[in-house]
Amino acid sequence: MTESSHENVPSRQRKRFPGISSRAYEHPADRSALVALRRLTGFDTVFKALSGLLPERSLRLLFLSDSVRVSDAQFTHLNAMLRDACYILDLEKVPPMYVSQNPQPNAMCIGLDEPIIVVTTGLVELLDEEEMRAVVGHEVGHALSGHSVYRTILLFLTNLALKVAWIPLGNVAIMTIVTALREWFRKSELSADRAGLLAGQDLQASMRGLMKIAGGNHLHEMNVDAFLAQADEYEKGGDLRDSVLKILNVLPRSHPFTTVRAAELKKWSETRDYQRIMDGHYPRRDEDKDTSVTDSFRESASHYAETVRTSKDPLMKLVGGIAGGAGDLGGKLRDKFTGAGTGATDGPGSRRPQDPEEGSAPDRS
Repeated sequence: MTESSHENVPSRQRKRFPGISSRAYEHPADRSALVALRRLTGFDTVFKALSGLLPERSLRLLFLSDSVRVSDAQFTHLNAMLRDACYILDLEKVPPMYVSQNPQPNAMCIGLDEPIIVVTTGLVELLDEEEMRAVVGHEVGHALSGHSVYRTILLFLTNLALKVAWIPLGNVAIMTIVTALREWFRKSELSADRAGLLAGQDLQASMRGLMKIAGGNHLHEMNVDAFLAQADEYEKGGDLRDSVLKILNVLPRSHPFTTVRAAELKKWSETRDYQRIMDGHYPRRDEDKDTSVTDSFRESASHYAETVRTSKDPLMKLVGGIAGGAGDLGGKLRDKFTGAGTGATDGPGSRRPQDPEEGSAPDRS
């Protein structure tokens, strides 16, 4: 196969999505942020101007000189997966891909002008062909969405924060931006997981890959249903103190927790949106310019409202109950943290409404 040829014959027949817009698979929070940024006048010009400050050229030279570039001559099976994923998701220009020696399983898509994909040897050695195909599709999804720009900026700002840590206010200002970028990037990872599923079209392979990233190459010791049950237990377990700890644990991370990613992907695979894409009905790239920022934000807000309403997390259930008129925020927080208030009443002759923690939450698989 020549470098100019885009077509590839996959090992099994997969559906292709000509002209698909990244909006088709993007998480609502990710999509609303990207739509707003894409509509900003001069946005691309500003970030291209930043290229002189960011170490993109250095990164490209580093991978070119100290990693193995995937091609027809090197890591040919990865090259076939890459071209296949680009063909299925209709990404016109195949991004360069490198394999870097690192025992830590990892992959990333970076670059301001042109995205490049990097996978570590730890990941290549950990995953089988179909699992790796989902990961390659994941990274191609990042490239199609334009995530590589923000990933590069996040890497740069994180490194900058370390260098100016001795300047109190400077470090605080940078870390505020880094924290916001990380929150967005965690949502972008959920988007890319969906792209990986569209490229690989094998939900079980996607699940296996996430399990291996969490627990290593011991599939005979693991079970998908039990793994997903961990995500359910993580979401609904504990009390408000645990909810706060969850937030603190995830803040420094660029990726959501692995069990959460698996549960989110399985949930999306069972939606009407996913089925419509597989049936060939999806937003097209040539319609992106007409996308309404207001509609995207409204969809994002609706998603968060639904998440709060159906969440099994104690804090989210409390927020949902308060939003529905369940009671006083200060009093309920005090009761939850101290265990006080059992059997309390809201007024003469009336019992206190049932706490969200005590009621049953809708079951969502």
